[in-house]
Amino acid sequence: MAIRLVASDMDGTFLDERERVPEGALDLVRRLRDADIRFVASSGRRYDTLCELFEPVADCMDFVASNGAQVYVEGELADLEVFSHAAVRRLARIVDEFGAMHLALFDETRSFLLDDEARFEREKDKNLPNPVRVHSVPAPQVHILKASVYCDDDPMDLAYILSRELGDDFVFAPSGRRWIDVMQRGVTKATGVRQVLAAHGIAADEMMAFGDSMNDYEILRMAGASVAMGNARPAIKQIASRVIGTNAEHAVQRELERLLEAR
Repeated sequence: MAIRLVASDMDGTFLDERERVPEGALDLVRRLRDADIRFVASSGRRYDTLCELFEPVADCMDFVASNGAQVYVEGELADLEVFSHAAVRRLARIVDEFGAMHLALFDETRSFLLDDEARFEREKDKNLPNPVRVHSVPAPQVHILKASVYCDDDPMDLAYILSRELGDDFVFAPSGRRWIDVMQRGVTKATGVRQVLAAHGIAADEMMAFGDSMNDYEILRMAGASVAMGNARPAIKQIASRVIGTNAEHAVQRELERLLEAR
């Protein structure tokens, strides 16, 4: 079946090793639109930071941001999934019990750090824009869209601890070298992309998806054509239908060129 929508992760996938949009990639987004193929940025990054990256072509594409918590279709907000304040307080309490974990919470513009900024290592989509040091979870009036835990030790072990303690509320996915993405149960990149597909009348088997980390698992499993990066986690390579080169090699852009040539 012909591909009608492309959904791509950003860090470690579409973006290069310097976390930048490769030269010529914005033009590819325009060419996909002209070929009647939707392009969706599917990322743990917030919508505001994605718009900065894609500002010249933002009106040519759709966005699934904050691991599915923010969904924008043709420039309009289609869904906004806000964390439960009570659940975030439970998360903060458990993280605080373990000295090797440090919690960061995000609203639409700020990064709330529940530890000193020096305890966090900026990495991939965890660049902590507009950091604010806080000593407790922000008030319920602050809409938390994203949560991440920085780990001094192996994130796989700590993700297991968090899953055992808080598995009823959240799903925990190691992301990058030292971070764990905290996702609301029932909210993933895949739930966001399904809304984009429905808005355009496109079936999941007409979608090509690219990813490298565990927060891409669900979207790769649902896609008709699932593509893992050469730098992806081993489990992501196992579930993908194909493995290509690395983000440093601009492998996604090469695949999109092939898709357009075939069209």
